[in-house]
Amino acid sequence: MKIEQIYTGCLAQGAYYIESDGEAAVIDPLREVQPYIEKAERRNAKIKYVFETHFHADFVSGHIDLAKKTGAEIVYGPTDMKLGFDAHIGQDGEEFQIGKAKIKLIHTPGHTMESSCYLLFNEEGKEEAIFTGDTLFIGDVGRPDLAQKVVADLTQEILAGHLYDSLRNKIMPLADDLIVYPAHGAGSACGKNMSKETSDSLGNQKKTNYALQEMSKEEFTKQLITGLTPPPAYFPQNVMMNIEGYDSIDAVLERGVKPLSPKEFEAAANETGALILDTRAPQVFAKGFVPNSINIGIDGSFAVWVGAMIPDLKQQILVVAEEGREEEVVTRLARVGYDYAIGYLKGGFASWAKSGEQIDQIKSIGADELSDIQKSNPDISILDVRKESEFQSEHVLNAENTPLDYINESMTKIDKDKTYYVHCAGGYRSMVFNSILRARGFDNLIDVKGGFKDIKESGDFKISEFVCPTTLL
Repeated sequence: MKIEQIYTGCLAQGAYYIESDGEAAVIDPLREVQPYIEKAERRNAKIKYVFETHFHADFVSGHIDLAKKTGAEIVYGPTDMKLGFDAHIGQDGEEFQIGKAKIKLIHTPGHTMESSCYLLFNEEGKEEAIFTGDTLFIGDVGRPDLAQKVVADLTQEILAGHLYDSLRNKIMPLADDLIVYPAHGAGSACGKNMSKETSDSLGNQKKTNYALQEMSKEEFTKQLITGLTPPPAYFPQNVMMNIEGYDSIDAVLERGVKPLSPKEFEAAANETGALILDTRAPQVFAKGFVPNSINIGIDGSFAVWVGAMIPDLKQQILVVAEEGREEEVVTRLARVGYDYAIGYLKGGFASWAKSGEQIDQIKSIGADELSDIQKSNPDISILDVRKESEFQSEHVLNAENTPLDYINESMTKIDKDKTYYVHCAGGYRSMVFNSILRARGFDNLIDVKGGFKDIKESGDFKISEFVCPTTLL
């Protein structure tokens, strides 16, 4: 028997490939399904089932494409949702044979109402692992405030109560030596306190996971919902795509991986109103870019910030990328439901610059230069675009917090005629912020490369420090 965790760092997401005696199952697959198919083919195995732990909010699953391409059966836990595709709606306790191994569906409502875990029995009939989706993470449990965005009459308190019962009645009675394989790790917005570890024994989680300690349902609910930040705006849209269906990833790639000359690229932008998304590194972007582009670097928390900054999943997008990474960009957009990339700049930004088209730049300075400027003018305006909790923990004295997460609100605090020095933690988010505002006519923002890390390490700035109570939760 083979169990393989396929972890995708940019989404902090774990999919799973399970195989026994020539048959295989995939749990919570990503949108691009060819790697699963090729893995099975290399091992002369047939993918029999696609198990879904719930209707995902943070990414679009590959369940539909994988089932169509392999003949596998999609399996969900109990739900009354009307699906836009064929699937088997399993029952609590139902068992599925995979070669000589067996998987048992355990209905665990709480994160969402259909949330289910899958208990794996090995070829000797022993319980070996449990795939817990967003019900149980390493160090945390799933947040209970996502399904209420899709299902009427659900509150986070009701869902938290269901989760309390599911954990105590369905999960905690299981054997301590079971290996827990969750759907996410640290960095995912589906929980608030996840470990960087991506698996653990259930016994250790019973000892160390706050949510599995002895407490009343009321205490559990309070702990679970305290400190939750609003989920990304694209989450409900991803849920509906996972329920209703979506275009094949092949069609999305065919549409998006289309090379355009600078003239064609400019014409497409003017004719369609497409958003120009430049995915190069922040400091590379700063030195020159297509006017009105926004920068969200492919090598940072790309999916998270695309979802936060581009509210409409049907927004047409034109891509500027490093040469050779165009398909990667379109694929990673599709993972979170952005299916309407309509082409990319052939030859990258270099071709645009060589063509003689107009270019734009954003001034970027280091912490040392910012220090020199502040010494000559102590009243300069510094904008800190980190999250409020980060800012409250420590920040440059007299800096103003204008979080990137709430850029439309933050923008109202800025005077277009005034110069501001903008930083985040390390330089990624500040360039996202600066590029968006520059596209909206804010021309006096200066980026601070290296962010708060370099500012603090320079020792040239007064730092205000205190512990925000929410960071202790």
